[in-house]
Amino acid sequence: MRKEYRTIEELIRKNFKKEVKKTRKLIDELKNVKERGYFTKYKFLKMGMWKSPRPKPRYCKNSKEEVIKISRVAFSINDVLTKLKKMKKLEEMEKIKEEMEKIKIDVLTKLKGVGIPVASAILMLTDPSNYGVIDRRAWEVLYLYGKVQSKKKSFSSKDWVNYLEILRGLAQEFEVTPRDIERTLYLYHEDRTGKKEKEEKRKELEPNLIIRQKC
Repeated sequence: MRKEYRTIEELIRKNFKKEVKKTRKLIDELKNVKERGYFTKYKFLKMGMWKSPRPKPRYCKNSKEEVIKISRVAFSINDVLTKLKKMKKLEEMEKIKEEMEKIKIDVLTKLKGVGIPVASAILMLTDPSNYGVIDRRAWEVLYLYGKVQSKKKSFSSKDWVNYLEILRGLAQEFEVTPRDIERTLYLYHEDRTGKKEKEEKRKELEPNLIIRQKC
């Protein structure tokens, strides 16, 4: 893939993509998860299958109780951050927030079948205003435009925090969400490399499909 634009900002401006209808529907369905502070196995399966259906046998090995327990721990970190904001200085909070983001995504990877990309999808689907999905396609576009230092096929929690900082910075600049930036980068890569794994097709699972395909 060659560099078409002078900057990544120009790329985003000229290739901005709106949310896919099916994905928007799922995000709307999950909008109360963050406030509730956990998700059920049913919701977990939907999120996991949205990002990557292949690990489904491993997703199914998680008990209902495990899913609720682990998701409660991950989402409780939001409450910790809110309390710390009242006690810490701004510069201290930035370092703490980075560590908390690492902890949050690491906690979600305790679910069977969940790596950093699927965990990031869970965070995005339940909070698209603050998160985007980490994906090698979006990462490669960032690499092409000098925003990251190397290509990646797998990601660490440190990669995640760096990626998230870039998405949030660009989102702030364009007055959109990190999900908007990530989706635009992903689809740009897909269009330019001729891949047929279209986001619409990849995420067009009917809401009841998970039920019909019981664990």
